[in-house]
Amino acid sequence: MERALSLALRGQGRTSPNPMVGCVVVRDARVVGEGFHQRAGEPHAEVNAIADAGGDVAGATVYLNLEPCCHHGRTPPCTDLLIRHRPARAVIAMLDPNPRVSGAGIAQLRDAGIEVELGLMEAEARQLNEAFCKHVTTGLPFVIAKCGMSLDGKIATRTGDSKWVTSEASREMVHELRDAVDAILVGSRTVMLDDPSLSTRLDRADTKDPIRVIVDGDSYLDREARVFHIDSKAPTWVAVPKERTFQGADEVIEIPAGEGGLDLGLLMRELGGRDITSVLIEGGGTTLASAFEAAMVDKVMFFIAPKIVGGRDAITAVEGQGIPRMKDARPLERMRARAVGEDILIEAYMKKESDGTCSPA
Repeated sequence: MERALSLALRGQGRTSPNPMVGCVVVRDARVVGEGFHQRAGEPHAEVNAIADAGGDVAGATVYLNLEPCCHHGRTPPCTDLLIRHRPARAVIAMLDPNPRVSGAGIAQLRDAGIEVELGLMEAEARQLNEAFCKHVTTGLPFVIAKCGMSLDGKIATRTGDSKWVTSEASREMVHELRDAVDAILVGSRTVMLDDPSLSTRLDRADTKDPIRVIVDGDSYLDREARVFHIDSKAPTWVAVPKERTFQGADEVIEIPAGEGGLDLGLLMRELGGRDITSVLIEGGGTTLASAFEAAMVDKVMFFIAPKIVGGRDAITAVEGQGIPRMKDARPLERMRARAVGEDILIEAYMKKESDGTCSPA
């Protein structure tokens, strides 16, 4: 199962809106075939693993990190394939949360006489596909709030200078994140102050850019910004208030105004409807504040650099009005810290009531 999970991860950033799935075929304690879902619209993990086994999996054990699909989409049902090739046993980490599957695939396998074991490494499987799980059950993307800040919580100096707050190792990890998610979201002030490209820059050939989404609630954006002129296969979308437009974007998304700017909750609903399963919010402080206030953040990734900036006018990681009482602070859970170059990365999940998604307990 560990191998199935590691195979599945190789499809990260390429399978959306489908889940990441790996499959390992074992006979007589020996791996005879393996595969993973490489890209949306292409063969599923089961197809690739059975082909790798030469089509002979009769009597073998099949390991999958997710219940096989049992409905027609862009590809045929994988349950039909498994039943046709007759493995003796299927070890499956977790149920597919997709309401079109959710136990039906396992039921079909059992009805066909295939033994099914469910739940091996379930927590790891749920975390691997947390974006897919949220999107398929709620229609909303999984949202990661990311920032790079000094030890005293500043993301820029009082003059707006922010290059660079964090180390080169942290910045490389951010590009790995961009390669993995469907979309990246920033505010228009960040675009105008930093003039970023919002692209993925890694030292390998198979990278992809995320869709760039810029929130421009106050007509601050200029179409001469670099993000509108880069060579990229991914489009740049600009979210603006209703009945307003912007010249220069690949697409304009009209969103009603909310408290303190555009209604980011409605924007997430719109992105989810476009099969955007994951969004990385990179700031700035006002955009992050709006995201937290809208209770749309699922996970935080804060890179903390070993430096002090100071200044009451320096920009903090989360701006806005803030909460009036400490007891109203937004709680986090499952927090962990690890070194990234000279910096410390704090990862945690927003503490929420159970919403039926795949977040591990």
